[in-house]
Amino acid sequence: MRVLLDTHVAVWMAVDPGRLQAATREVLSDPGTTRLWSAASSWELTIKWRSGKLRMPEEPSTWIPRMLAELATESLPIRHDHAIRAGALPDHHRDPFDRMLVAQAELEQAALVTADRRLSRYDIEVIAAA
Repeated sequence: MRVLLDTHVAVWMAVDPGRLQAATREVLSDPGTTRLWSAASSWELTIKWRSGKLRMPEEPSTWIPRMLAELATESLPIRHDHAIRAGALPDHHRDPFDRMLVAQAELEQAALVTADRRLSRYDIEVIAAA
């Protein structure tokens, strides 16, 4: 199974895995699960860290690569088809980072692991994180 981690899900996995549902932890720890992390999430975390809205153990340029390695999570770049699809999605959600994740989940045929219930309004598989 391929899963795309919403930004908060990877942070929870790294610093507070107990926030995730037990069933979600099972899926994420299954050796057959490929975990993906969008470049959009690195962008989002860095913006929030820089603005003071998010505290991190280290600056993002150090912490994010370490977190991805520790969580055995693959990086997913943003491609033009991802950007075009994100812009064309229905307006169920206006956050550009979440729209990108939805587009990437759809085009990469990955389930989106998120605690944001609004994202289930899109035509993608969603795994509830909390």
